[in-house]
Amino acid sequence: MSTELITLEYRDTFATITLNNPQRRNALSLTLMLELTQLLREVGESGATGVILAANGPVFSAGHDFADAVGQDLAAMRKLLRVCTEMMDTLQEMPQPVLARVHGLATAAGCQLVATCDLAVASTSAGFAVPGGKGGWFCTTPMVALSRNIGRKRALEMLLTGDVIDAQTASAWGLVNRVVEPEQLEEEALRLLTAATRGSWISKGMGKQAYYAQIDLPQHQAYNHAIEVMASTSQLPDAQEGMQAFLEKRRPQFASAPALNESASF
Repeated sequence: MSTELITLEYRDTFATITLNNPQRRNALSLTLMLELTQLLREVGESGATGVILAANGPVFSAGHDFADAVGQDLAAMRKLLRVCTEMMDTLQEMPQPVLARVHGLATAAGCQLVATCDLAVASTSAGFAVPGGKGGWFCTTPMVALSRNIGRKRALEMLLTGDVIDAQTASAWGLVNRVVEPEQLEEEALRLLTAATRGSWISKGMGKQAYYAQIDLPQHQAYNHAIEVMASTSQLPDAQEGMQAFLEKRRPQFASAPALNESASF
C-alpha cells in the first residue's frame, strides 16, 4: 500500500519507501510519521529482503513539521515525540536491512532518520544538520541517534553549532557509508543493499535484531546476549547448511525468503 504522503514499491526482493511530500520538504508531520510506521511494519512482515528509504523533491527531510508543534501543550508534544521514537524504533526492530538513499538535505529529525537506518548512501549534493543548536528548540531526540553514529566531539559540534555538514564529512564521521555523484546514487544504493542482503535472510534478520539489542549493553552483558543468540541460531537449518557447505567446499543452499505477498516470521 501507499499513502498520500508516502509511496511503497516492491521490486524484485526489495521494498522502496519514498517520502512524497516535497511541498513541505518531506517534513515529519504526525500524519506522515504514523503512516511511515504502518508501512515499515507492513514491509517488516513481508518477504522483502531489504528496504530502501528515499524521498522525492529537493530535500530528503526537513525534520519535524513545526505546524504540529506551535501552541501545543506538554501532553501533545510528548505524544508527538513518542510517535517519532516509535517510528525510529520500528526501523531497527524490523528484520530487513534498511538503507537510507539521501539525495538532498536531511535536517533535525530528518538527520535522525538517516542515522537510525542501518546503512546510508548519500549524494555529493546531500547535507546533514541538527539545527536546533542555533534556534530555540534543541535537537534532543535527534541527538540520541546521531550520538550513536559519530563520536562525542563531532556530535556536540553538530548539535551546538547547528551547522550543515556536507556528505563527504558525514562519511568521514561515520554518519553515512558511501558518497557518490547524484547520477550514481540509485545504482550504489542497490549495490550496497544487495551486498548486505546476501546469505540467509532469516539469519540476517536475527543478526540485525541482536546487534541493536547488544550495542549499548556493558561488554559482559553484550557477550551473554550474543552467546545465547549465536548458540540458538546455530540450530537453524540455514546455519547447519552454511557450515556443512563450507566443509564440503560447495555453495550453500539457503531457504528462500517468502514471496513478497506472504508474511515472514522471525
